[in-house]
Amino acid sequence: CYRARMAYVYEQGQTLERREIWQGSVGRFGEEDIRLADARRFTLGILKHPGACAVVPVLADGSVVLLRQYRHAVRETLWEIPAGKLDPGEALECCARRELEEETGYRAGRLVELGCIFVTPGYSDERIHLYLAQELEAGRQALADNESIQCATLPLMEAVRMAEQGEISDAKSVIGLLRARALLSRAG
Repeated sequence: CYRARMAYVYEQGQTLERREIWQGSVGRFGEEDIRLADARRFTLGILKHPGACAVVPVLADGSVVLLRQYRHAVRETLWEIPAGKLDPGEALECCARRELEEETGYRAGRLVELGCIFVTPGYSDERIHLYLAQELEAGRQALADNESIQCATLPLMEAVRMAEQGEISDAKSVIGLLRARALLSRAG
């Protein structure tokens, strides 16, 4: 996720040509003709995504606010942490704060970076920037028309157990919860 790593990655391969096939709310899908450093060439389908932020909201009592959200692509209702796509030109922290309040109705007094992750690097450049939100106060939930979300509060260690045992299967949520627990454990 760091710029130095990105430079290394681009030294390994080069995009010779990109053909846009589709553009929609999740990004732009296209085919890219690639040449690797060893001169091999091939074509890949790549989704260009604007990026996103995801937040692990921890209340003063140490419990975490999770979402139960229906995801039509997998035909399941999943446990998730609040998350959403970056708007054009939006700062990462602004996106994290906006998504937290829109989806949970809480505002964060304090945000701590938990790093970023690549979601599906085999076919997308999407990165999700993870945050721990603390010092929460009531705000105003504002769900989008296409969101079906219910909030639930669980002890953080219960949510971590659920992530470790596969009851939480959403990747950003599993990683966010594990990183939040690690950070909070180190802080004492």
